[in-house]
Amino acid sequence: MRRALSLLIPFIILSSACSGGSERSGAVYIDMKDNFFGRAVSRVPVGGEVEFVNAGTDLHNAIATDGSFSTVDIVGDEAMDPGSTASLTLDQPGVFSYYCSFHGTEDGQGMFATIVVGDVPYSAAGQGEADQPVASSPTGDTVRVPQDAGTIQEGVDSANPGDLVLIDNGVYEEEVVVTTPSLVIRGVNRNKVIIDGGFERANGFQVLADGVAIENMTSRNNVLNGFFWNGVEGYRASYLTAYNNADYGIYAFDSVDGVLENSYASGSPDSGFYIGQCYPCRAVIRDVTSENNALGYSGTNAGGDLYIINSTWIRNGSGLAPNTLDSELLPPQREATIVGNLIAQNDNEAPPARPGTAPGYGNGITIAGGVGNVIERNTIIGHARHGILVTPNVDANFWYSEGNLIRDNNIIGSGRADIALAGPAGKGNCFEGNSFETSVPIGLETFGCDWAPLRFDPAQSFLGIGDLLSAPDRLPTTEEVSHNPVPDELPELPDGAEARVELATHPFEDVNLNLDEIKAPTVGFGGTFDKEVLVAGIPIAAPNVGEVLLGIYGYLLPLILLATWMTLAVWDLMRRTNLSRGRVLMWLGIVFVVPVVGVIAYYAFGRSEIPGWMRGALIGGGLAAYAIILALGSLIA
Repeated sequence: MRRALSLLIPFIILSSACSGGSERSGAVYIDMKDNFFGRAVSRVPVGGEVEFVNAGTDLHNAIATDGSFSTVDIVGDEAMDPGSTASLTLDQPGVFSYYCSFHGTEDGQGMFATIVVGDVPYSAAGQGEADQPVASSPTGDTVRVPQDAGTIQEGVDSANPGDLVLIDNGVYEEEVVVTTPSLVIRGVNRNKVIIDGGFERANGFQVLADGVAIENMTSRNNVLNGFFWNGVEGYRASYLTAYNNADYGIYAFDSVDGVLENSYASGSPDSGFYIGQCYPCRAVIRDVTSENNALGYSGTNAGGDLYIINSTWIRNGSGLAPNTLDSELLPPQREATIVGNLIAQNDNEAPPARPGTAPGYGNGITIAGGVGNVIERNTIIGHARHGILVTPNVDANFWYSEGNLIRDNNIIGSGRADIALAGPAGKGNCFEGNSFETSVPIGLETFGCDWAPLRFDPAQSFLGIGDLLSAPDRLPTTEEVSHNPVPDELPELPDGAEARVELATHPFEDVNLNLDEIKAPTVGFGGTFDKEVLVAGIPIAAPNVGEVLLGIYGYLLPLILLATWMTLAVWDLMRRTNLSRGRVLMWLGIVFVVPVVGVIAYYAFGRSEIPGWMRGALIGGGLAAYAIILALGSLIA
């Protein structure tokens, strides 16, 4: 796995971004499957790198319809073999369509997709302008499947904006692409209307039109996602079940004004629920359950009127992970509000997981390079690493986490620390009023938001590198995904097929948000929790030697350096006959009372009798060794 590096401060990448493959190290990876591209529309920043990955078993290529790029030119061959890659950089803003000459045509048939470069207007449904206007109210008309249309796709295509598409019980082996706006697509029974991808089709639903609501059904066994809204304004997911899909469960990318509610996701190698690349998102996730996924929730570069409330995130590899990456537009991730959730036992190693999800393992909430998020009144229980971890992230750029407010949460049973701030950290990360037992660094809440000497813990970054060392080096197979547990029957949409038709024209405005009334969940979790075996903060039962060694360096090297510097400074002061007693006591006070800076100040300004080259070697050499170890760890990872 390639990693972007900063030689001075290379820290972990929580690579949980959305993809039709995945985004890693500043590149947008677009998977070529048999026989479709990973997603119909991808957005990249100007100057962004795109890497096509043949993740199928057939020969593929990618050729722009306007001739601006071709994998044939990049690799020097008509075909890309399975497992091969081709990279290019897109420097000009615009909309670029492309196709695979083996399995598609340049007029949009078969294996065909689009890349949007830069923040340019684009409608996936209408190639720049919508084909049909958004409806303001329901028409009262219903298209029934299979009574009026033999397949869901035929039903959706025959409907008009404002119609209800009502799907009868059955297993539907199809992928549905929605390009008509303002539809409500509803199953008559959540547990008996099933879209099954058979691990051959990309998505259960891919929605490319505004104002589409999907209700009361299940999507499973898709090569990518269960339900996927891509580049839309107005969307709603209600009473949906998405399980054992090979990428994400319920997924909204580059979309605004939406609600994901009363839904369930499990068995995703990435995240069960995902909202990404939007600001302001104007979106709500509420009353959902996410379990047995690699990540419960992931949100790259998503925020601004984004609320995750009253939901359950349990037994995932990691709970919730708002994060910043350069491989999507609109960085940094900022201003998400996470309130009133039950977040428990997210250290599950059973679900198949993408390699890049490893650094989030064992954390209830991980903010990676996020800004201005509010995390309050959540109940967070029983995690192997941290209840809440705020950490930097690095991709093409280094992203500090800053200005985050972590307040009034109940956190117990964390293996390393209930609350933790990794570094380097930006200003204004405030931990206030939380109920907890342990913090890293010590005094994280006691000393306020910006008390410099103990403001962050740099050692956590070493553990992240260690996690990457122990991560799998391949994507999970569809067979591994299929072995996740099948969920029990789940509650249906009230009134089922007869429920009132509500368009997703402006769903965010229709949510009655009163955050002040939300309270931390009260639960009866008892007993003990599995914890990592720690010695001086080091997980000595780590899965590989590299992680243990990096942990030792991360935790002990700073202490050893400081102890060495202080010991030599005190020894030097003891033999100084040219200083008065008062001056000796003054310098001793500075060395002992002011952490790190005090001893450096003595070496720099105290006219020490230790030779200058030795003092420089002690300080500069020790810090250089620390940076080199970080860099080597990142290179290995």
